[in-house]
Amino acid sequence: MDLNLFHISYEGGILEDPWASPPDEIFQMTVSPEHAPDKPLEVEIDYEAGNPVAVDGKKMSPATLLAHLNKLGGAHGIGRVDLVENRYVGMKSRGVYETPGGTILHVAHRGLESLTMDREVLHFRDSLIPRFADLIYNGYWFSPEREMVQAAIDAAQKDVSGTARVKPVQRRVHPRRPQVKTFALPFGHRHIRRGRVYKPKGRRRFHPLERVAVEDQSAARKASA
Repeated sequence: MDLNLFHISYEGGILEDPWASPPDEIFQMTVSPEHAPDKPLEVEIDYEAGNPVAVDGKKMSPATLLAHLNKLGGAHGIGRVDLVENRYVGMKSRGVYETPGGTILHVAHRGLESLTMDREVLHFRDSLIPRFADLIYNGYWFSPEREMVQAAIDAAQKDVSGTARVKPVQRRVHPRRPQVKTFALPFGHRHIRRGRVYKPKGRRRFHPLERVAVEDQSAARKASA
């Protein structure tokens, strides 16, 4: 067992048998999904340049924020992972993980990136993720190549600021529509403010986000009628 703020992992013993399910009593950060509350919980996470800074409007330090999300996610059975790792030394090792806070942050971050990142920048950043993960997993944190990849990832996150709303519910985290504070979209010169799309005068070229906004407004008019 290896415990830190971001996760807890379990290896060995009965887990050496890939056919055996992990016993429920080993888990320490999450309740069983079968015993999680039926009522979902919505959480809003504020990001600045890709970094989470607040939960439900309350500013927190990184450690406090992650511990808070661990508690919320763990109570809803979120963040259990069962996988087989391909180790650096050539062996395979089964590991069972709990990372409730990390799971919530990942889903919220991805949702916000879908609105704020340029398409090609997003694709290029995603291509760097396996290499970045390998460097960290294999112990190259203090290497120049890790710093080089880190600089590229940090540059890709400069516009990832806003508020993402997620709904942790029994093992899964459902992304709600993220809310972004004001930013220029890479296509054309439209802006989004708090989830609404503002279009300049003149030629109209619809983006899927605009269609969502129009559909929402049409549904609201029908409901009021």
